[in-house]
Amino acid sequence: MALPLPSPSSSRHHPRPLVAALLLLLMAMAARPGVGSLLYDQVEITWGGDSSFFYMEREGVDVLALCLEKTNGGSGFASKDTYLYGRFDIDIMLVANNSAGTVATFYLMPDGEVPWAYHDEIDLEFLGNATGEPYTLHTNIFANGAGGREQQFRLWFDPTTDFHTYSIEWNPKHIIILVDGTPVRAFENHAARGVPFPTWQRMRLQGTLWDADEWATQGGRVKTDWTQAPFYAYYRNLRVTPCAPSPGVAWCGDEPPESAWFEQRLDKAALKEAQEKHMIYDYCVDEKRFKDKGFPKECNAD
Repeated sequence: MALPLPSPSSSRHHPRPLVAALLLLLMAMAARPGVGSLLYDQVEITWGGDSSFFYMEREGVDVLALCLEKTNGGSGFASKDTYLYGRFDIDIMLVANNSAGTVATFYLMPDGEVPWAYHDEIDLEFLGNATGEPYTLHTNIFANGAGGREQQFRLWFDPTTDFHTYSIEWNPKHIIILVDGTPVRAFENHAARGVPFPTWQRMRLQGTLWDADEWATQGGRVKTDWTQAPFYAYYRNLRVTPCAPSPGVAWCGDEPPESAWFEQRLDKAALKEAQEKHMIYDYCVDEKRFKDKGFPKECNAD
């Protein structure tokens, strides 16, 4: 039997016996033949586990509800596996109503302790808003410890009333960020021109919900209203598709530089249209920020 999706107001009163019953149901569903992979089997809650939980939305589909309260500082999960290249899709429903100060995330980061000089990261951060204002998708890419590659987009729908799919395509040619299948950002591999690009570190998928009211909403001018807590963001249906190299190539890392195999994965017309309509910040055109040292190399590489 499908279980109803709890709202933040009803979820704050989930009794622990009910949560335990839901976990038992999850394990029973996982044991049934023909049932697809559960998020419960793919990830583990890494912090904030006392107030976050899994539940069944409908048969064969489970949801992870991440919780943010003033007392817990937030919560997060990480994939049990690590990956080197691939396509990563997940469905997320964001914090509803007044979510100012809150940030929900979905990102890739190296496994284990990596010195910052070698740190790679691919970030999607959803910045909360005062009631009635649109959500901002904040993206950033780190390679060899260098970040500062921010692009921001206004989501063109209400991401709090239903699930939407957010994706990262990571291959040797480029990183593509997609929303409901529409590319909104592409970061090409220009390592030959001295631009660092994530190519060798296995990364783990992570998701968090946390308080960032010092910067998240209108540059920190709008603070978190804790009378609205607890806040919940919902994650489901993680799909990981391994990177497939062109015929005759052993694995994606061996793809020849001259190969155009991965160029077909990017719809440049759709990307251009999405950026024209929805991009609100691009570090590559921020003249004030780079007036003294010039724009980063990748901004002039295409």
